[in-house]
Amino acid sequence: MSDSQNPATVGTTAPEPSSGGRDAPTRGRTSRRVALAAVAAIVLLIPVMPIPSYNYALQLGTNALMWVAMASSWNILAGYTGYISLGHNVFFGIGGYSAGIALAYWGISPFISAPITGLIAMAVGLAIGLITWRAKGPAFIVATIAMLFVVGMLFDNWEFVGASAGMSLPLPPFPVDTAKVPFYYAMAVSAFGAVYLAYRIAHSRFGLGLRALSQDETKAEVAGLNTRLYKLIAMSLSAFFIAVTGAIWAYSLSYLRPTIFFNIGIATQMLVATIIGGRGTVAGPVVGALLVVAVNEFSLVQFGGTQLNIVVNGVILLAVLVFFPRGVVGSLREARKLPQFLNWD
Repeated sequence: MSDSQNPATVGTTAPEPSSGGRDAPTRGRTSRRVALAAVAAIVLLIPVMPIPSYNYALQLGTNALMWVAMASSWNILAGYTGYISLGHNVFFGIGGYSAGIALAYWGISPFISAPITGLIAMAVGLAIGLITWRAKGPAFIVATIAMLFVVGMLFDNWEFVGASAGMSLPLPPFPVDTAKVPFYYAMAVSAFGAVYLAYRIAHSRFGLGLRALSQDETKAEVAGLNTRLYKLIAMSLSAFFIAVTGAIWAYSLSYLRPTIFFNIGIATQMLVATIIGGRGTVAGPVVGALLVVAVNEFSLVQFGGTQLNIVVNGVILLAVLVFFPRGVVGSLREARKLPQFLNWD
């Protein structure tokens, strides 16, 4: 089998000969690790830095880290298997409502219950997968949208959680001047965890199977791959950190309402961030999420909450896709111009 036919080479670029000989790959890995360690250190040190507009910066950082976690998780399904889901924020809502119920009725902090909500979402993901995996292609996308509407309608009529009016949560017991810090660090842990999970999958036999499935599902089945099981596991794993971020986000808002979580715009932003960064790559969703948050914030500051803001936002993101048709990371890799610190695949 040639490299072009080998699933292990999908989404990767063969290293070019280097004048550094065998030491070149080692130097590349070392420089990448140093760069990533520096970025992680900066992210973790932001709350203790004397930065201007402190609370605004922390809120923006929390938002960016949330989208990094969500886009990286969504990419485990859509990027590696090729199945597009527009209903993944069901898990966002499950995380928010599960943690909210635990806090409101039993006094359990969402910082404690967040991982448990992730496990609940994984179980729901398995159940949903058993139903939706009967569909393929556009039918699967429609099935995920229907799933989102059905779950949203259930919560919209569930009196136990306030139905469409929603329910208030106890306020976090943190001092006003540092109230955003715990949420920032919780989102940072979620983002790091989601990216690491995506990285481990991409470098595993399981990830190789997902890539083979995305290239040609029929051939993968003929080769002996249990594609249904692989898709179910991918769906379940992709749900975990989305639910965790939902739990943290709900606590930061101190309010639950179906329209906050079961809005198709949330799933659309996961898709946009991943495609702009580079679907099927590890670094792509990270880059895409940061770009989308930055563009959204820039256009909002410059033009406010007007229609012009939406137009400018769309034009900028469209321009990115025109110049980077395979996403930023995917296009740079194809052109052999991807910086080493972004070469995570």
